[in-house]
Amino acid sequence: MNLPNPHKQHPRVSKKAWISETAVIIGNVSIEDDVFVGPNAVLRADEPGSSITVHSGCNVQDNVVVHSLSHSEVLIGKNTSLAHGCIVHGPCRIGEGCFIGFGAVAFDCNIGKDTLVLHKSVVRGVNISSGRMIPDGTVITSQDRADVLENITKDLNEFKRSVVRANIDLVEGYIRLGEEG
Repeated sequence: MNLPNPHKQHPRVSKKAWISETAVIIGNVSIEDDVFVGPNAVLRADEPGSSITVHSGCNVQDNVVVHSLSHSEVLIGKNTSLAHGCIVHGPCRIGEGCFIGFGAVAFDCNIGKDTLVLHKSVVRGVNISSGRMIPDGTVITSQDRADVLENITKDLNEFKRSVVRANIDLVEGYIRLGEEG
């Protein structure tokens, strides 16, 4: 469901994206090509001066919440996965090729490209360098802690890429289904 916000801004969604009928997209939201938005996901840019941009090749899985505070933005880089039930709250920038795990929270932060934030982790008020890994359940709320994160492993890098590939295949499959029906 695409809805305007109180400022009469409407979502802009590529015809090459696939959006579940139970997803809710409100306001100043831009969704590019090859984006998958799963069931019950909510992307809401309804506060004054807020915006959300989801670049090509991303997947916003079931029950994800993306919201932007007044006069802030959420930017999701190309080929990034927002896994089931995570929350991304603006101001927030997530680089290209990232993975935000199940139930994780990212708020008021910058996450560098090719970074993996594993399940149930919290990232708030910090800058995470590119190519890092945040283990399951880790809370990163100080820059000192963010600066000593380990590099992502080859196996986990391949895992996050496989999630993107699987979801782009889903976009293509669901679009084909819609054309046939």
